[in-house]
Amino acid sequence: MRRVMGGLRGRGAESIQRYKMHEKLISIGDDYWIENEAGERSFYVDGKALRLRDTLIIKDVQGNELYKLKEKLLRARDTMDILDAKDETVATIKKALIAPLRDRWKVEVVNGPEMDIQGNILDHEYKIDAGREKVAEVSKKWFRIRDTYGVEIEPGQDNALILTITAALDQTAHD
Repeated sequence: MRRVMGGLRGRGAESIQRYKMHEKLISIGDDYWIENEAGERSFYVDGKALRLRDTLIIKDVQGNELYKLKEKLLRARDTMDILDAKDETVATIKKALIAPLRDRWKVEVVNGPEMDIQGNILDHEYKIDAGREKVAEVSKKWFRIRDTYGVEIEPGQDNALILTITAALDQTAHD
């Protein structure tokens, strides 16, 4: 993956974290591994479908629960909460009211900066920014493998949270 995704330049490019996601496989009831650029398993996505609320759980390689994405039955479809292992809300993802040319989302992070997501969510070509700082970029261009896309996360970010946000957007786009 380094050969395919190594095109990013600039400060700190050596410490950018890259992950491989599987398009359309992020849905309730599906389980799979998120791999890093070396092809090693980094996070596990556990799709729970047999509960009152459908849930995606992001776990580390040891099986520790990091974040939950719950699809609430009585809530607007374009708002999602991300919970930590203690079931406390750490972020809320909301679709922007007006998005004439591109998909636009806001992520309100508890105790953190608000993030803006802009681009083509359905085609997995978008960026996540916090103010003027780039947080992550999502793209299918880095892979020749069908139904696969990459997530490049800038240094100093909570990688599991960014991947949970990416999974939430993928789930919304392909529901």
